[in-house]
Parts: sequence; C-alpha cells; structure tokens
Amino acid sequence: MVTSVDSDVLKALADPLRMQIIALLAEEALCTTHLVEETGARQTNLSNHLKILRDAGLVDTEPCGRFTYYKVRADALGAVAAEFAGLAATARDAAAEGRKRSC
Repeated sequence: MVTSVDSDVLKALADPLRMQIIALLAEEALCTTHLVEETGARQTNLSNHLKILRDAGLVDTEPCGRFTYYKVRADALGAVAAEFAGLAATARDAAAEGRKRSC
C-alpha cells in the first residue's frame, strides 16, 4: 500500500493544474510570472497552488531579487514514484502468479 507517502502529497498531485506546474518545474526553475505565461492561470490562483505544493514538500523556493523561483524537489517526487513503482511490481507479480484470495 502507499502508506509512506503523505496523503497531502497525493492530494497535491491530484489537481491537473498542480500536475502541470510540477511538469513545468521539472524542466527548469520558474517564477510565478513564467508560470502565468505557461499555464494561462491567474497569479493569485497559481500562488495558492504553489503554496499547496510547497506545504506538501514537492516544491522548493529560491529568492532572486524581487522574484521567487520555484523548483521541484526531485527527491520528494522520486519517493512518490518509487511507491507507485512498488505497487505496480506487486500487481504484476500477483497477476503473473494468478494470486487471488478465496471466498
């Protein structure tokens, strides 16, 4: 089961705009202005989504003058991916072995 991944992380990744933000930030560090241009979302909306991603531990900030740059925490994203990869491996093994619990 996905028990070591915080439910806040899963909730954060469940939103399509937040997933788009994660995908963009995986490519490069961006400020809110860049994210507005890339997503078409309003700045206030993006700020709310970025706070959720920061609180979930998926995104870090880096001050740069009057701007704040955001970047993905690869280790946090990797931990989520590892959990799902483990579940997929378990499911493949169960299917290959024909495991099922009798009633």
